[in-house]
Amino acid sequence: MTEVVKAPEQVRTEDEARTREKARTGGERNGPRTATGEHAHGHGHGFLGERAELVSALLSLAVYLTGLTLQLTGNGGPASRALFVAAYVSGGFFTLREAVATLRRGRFQVDFLMLVAAVGAAAIGRWEEGAVLLVLFSLGHALEGYAMGRARRSIEALGDLAPRTALVRRGPADPVEVPVEDLAVGDTVLVRPHTRVPADGFVASGSGSVDQSPLTGESVPADKTPVADPAAALADPAATGPDSRVYAGTVNGAGTLDVVVTRLARDNTLAHVVRLVRDADQRTSPTQRFTDRFQKVFVPGVLALVAALLAAGALAGEPFTDSFYRAMAVLVAASPCALAIATPAAVLSAVGRAARGGVLVKGGAPLEEFGRLRTIAFDKTGTLTEGRPRLTEIEPAAGAAREELLRTAVAAQRLSDHPLARAVVRDGTPLVTGGPLPDAGNLRAVIGRGVAAEFEGEPVHIGSLAYADTLIGPPVPAALRDRTEELARTGRTTMLVRRGDRWLGTLGLMDAARPEAAGTVAALRRLGVVRTVMLSGDDQRVADAVGREVGLDEVRGGLMPQDKAAEVNRLRRTGRTAMIGDGVNDAPAMAGATVGVAMGAAGSAVALETADIALMSDDLGRLPFVTGLSRKASRIIRQNLWLSLGIVAVLVPATALGLGIGPAVLVHEGSTLLVVGNALRLLRHPDPA
Repeated sequence: MTEVVKAPEQVRTEDEARTREKARTGGERNGPRTATGEHAHGHGHGFLGERAELVSALLSLAVYLTGLTLQLTGNGGPASRALFVAAYVSGGFFTLREAVATLRRGRFQVDFLMLVAAVGAAAIGRWEEGAVLLVLFSLGHALEGYAMGRARRSIEALGDLAPRTALVRRGPADPVEVPVEDLAVGDTVLVRPHTRVPADGFVASGSGSVDQSPLTGESVPADKTPVADPAAALADPAATGPDSRVYAGTVNGAGTLDVVVTRLARDNTLAHVVRLVRDADQRTSPTQRFTDRFQKVFVPGVLALVAALLAAGALAGEPFTDSFYRAMAVLVAASPCALAIATPAAVLSAVGRAARGGVLVKGGAPLEEFGRLRTIAFDKTGTLTEGRPRLTEIEPAAGAAREELLRTAVAAQRLSDHPLARAVVRDGTPLVTGGPLPDAGNLRAVIGRGVAAEFEGEPVHIGSLAYADTLIGPPVPAALRDRTEELARTGRTTMLVRRGDRWLGTLGLMDAARPEAAGTVAALRRLGVVRTVMLSGDDQRVADAVGREVGLDEVRGGLMPQDKAAEVNRLRRTGRTAMIGDGVNDAPAMAGATVGVAMGAAGSAVALETADIALMSDDLGRLPFVTGLSRKASRIIRQNLWLSLGIVAVLVPATALGLGIGPAVLVHEGSTLLVVGNALRLLRHPDPA
């Protein structure tokens, strides 16, 4: 089924409507969900909004303390009993509502166990014990809700990045302000200085810098220049270079830009990110799946233990009230509240922090798996390298002039649209000094080998050494052949140039490694990645040269897309493996990896949808950031898991041996707040950039 992608403004409106409806009907609390759709924890909304539960908890605390003071001073009696009952009502309202909602779905959760314990305490006349249980439980819930709200708000803030209106140029009149939802593809919007860009598009006129950090995490504003041909750019927006492309929600600098809209509000990059981040908690981590299964068995087991304690007390001749009170204390102690919230709190915090750093993490599963990686495989072109070959060597043959070599190569390659030909023209044209270049003609491409053309009345051949050896006429001079082979051994792609019967020389081109690539690989090693591998479709010698420069452990060259997928499957047999890529040809390998990571995903809706983790910018340096964050999240999840299980393991025998309900619920709620606070540390994870 096709899922409609909603614009941030639409999402905000629908969220507000849902909130109003829940306030009106007293619906379920808004909280992180498990894979089964159950609320791990939630917090109600009434006329006081998100503060309603906190106000109710504080009111119950005040009423309880008043009743306790009356009781301790000997002035209690019916008055203190009435105050304890009021504390029951105020402290138990939201707990009861949540318990009813979960019971209707046929499930037992922590709220239900707490209510049973409170009702049990009242049944044997321990109103003050039941009241303190509900007061502390509701207060813990409210504080937990406040803490979790901080994590949620870091995600919800993404939806507020996009402006609500845009200034549209329509005809010679002044720009008209319209809602962003009314923008159409092809509209030209005016972006004034120091305002947010309202839509995805390209710069048609004007220039300046744009702060893309809210979306991509880039620390330095990106310079933007207008496209050469707006009509061609609108016909094929994907071909627009990053220097001309802008995104909704980014912040314009001091210049004024005219931006042509290429995506509707519901389809823009920001809308994709907002929806995918909000849906991230649906992809539960392995630890969360374990805790979900554990709770399904554990909660009924707790109820069975309570029944067994009651039966044991009766058989031992113990007074029923004592047995019943101890059973209720065990019920409180065994409630896995901290366990239920331990993983969702960490996932929510980490996903929110990653989004603020320009990394989209699609939930707990990829987050936790990425935190345990031992091997990372990289695509070469566009990932470890810039994806932009450069002319690096110009080697004239003996007796040939460098100027003639360049003029001939540039003139012939101007007729070709091959990436290597464009690199020769781009880098070689500024070096030609002999006046205007005449046009070459009659270009003929020899697929995979080279080109043939005519220039100034002479035939021209440009191509590989293998192509040169097939030509009729004088062979490649030995010295030129040796130099060409030497360049190839160092990872250069070579082009031999012949004009008429004369060999003019050879050109060397190379797709240079990204400046941050070597540092990124070194940082990953420091973070615990033990194996780095390159999977490339390029010649093995070219791949080896880049691998040596970057500092990789293994390099595999000459691979087709299906070969990359097979290599990833081989690597997975030795441990968890991530595949980092930037193109469609990497999709099979990314799909077969433990975690697939897409680079430069801000401009690609396909990458946003298919990758497990998406680096919104082309900055490879984001990889150590998300690796460190994932590893820290995995540690915190494990810490929370052992802490919550350890608290239960200590409290259950302690209450069975006589620890009261009050101390038990205090430790119980304290542990819940502790695991949430531990998870919130992820929001402060440092950005190495």
